[in-house]
Amino acid sequence: MTSLAAGAASQFTTTSITGAGLAVGIALLAIEHIRWWRGGRAGTAGKDEGGKAKDPKALIPTWFGVAFGVIAVGCPAGALGIGAGLFRWSGNTFGGFVMNFFTGQTSSAVATGAAPALTSNGALIVTALVITLIALRKAFPKTSRGKFWRGAFAGCLVTIGTGMFMYLGKVVIPTVNEVGAQVMGTVVHGTLL
Repeated sequence: MTSLAAGAASQFTTTSITGAGLAVGIALLAIEHIRWWRGGRAGTAGKDEGGKAKDPKALIPTWFGVAFGVIAVGCPAGALGIGAGLFRWSGNTFGGFVMNFFTGQTSSAVATGAAPALTSNGALIVTALVITLIALRKAFPKTSRGKFWRGAFAGCLVTIGTGMFMYLGKVVIPTVNEVGAQVMGTVVHGTLL
């Protein structure tokens, strides 16, 4: 991942995303929402492996994963930043192969994928979140873990700096940064922001 602005305190981070990579992210979101709408995964000997159809709670792991993927795109470096770059690279590569195979067209860059950068205060919250997720990973059902990772993959692919998906980065990352600033102000320094 590279910084748009020079210096350690860049305002935005960026990695490129192609139209094919964006299509993969949209497809992942569509698949998860279709499964939710229908009530799970049908097809294994006529049995439904999911929960009740249209239960909004069933989307929580997916959208938590999307938010986590957005946060990863906002990381300027580290394991989350590298992971977001790998998710984007694999989405671009797979989507490009599928696009070329089925349409004969090649994909071009859609947007630079600019997202607000995570600040040191936001990194406090993300670090606590990662430690919590690692410590509690076995407590979550296997299906929820799969939905989380598919959501994180989709979140990395659809976080672009333009259009409808711009709002993902503009809501999630600044909120994490603000919560981190409030924690630092209240808990550490004893002041209210």
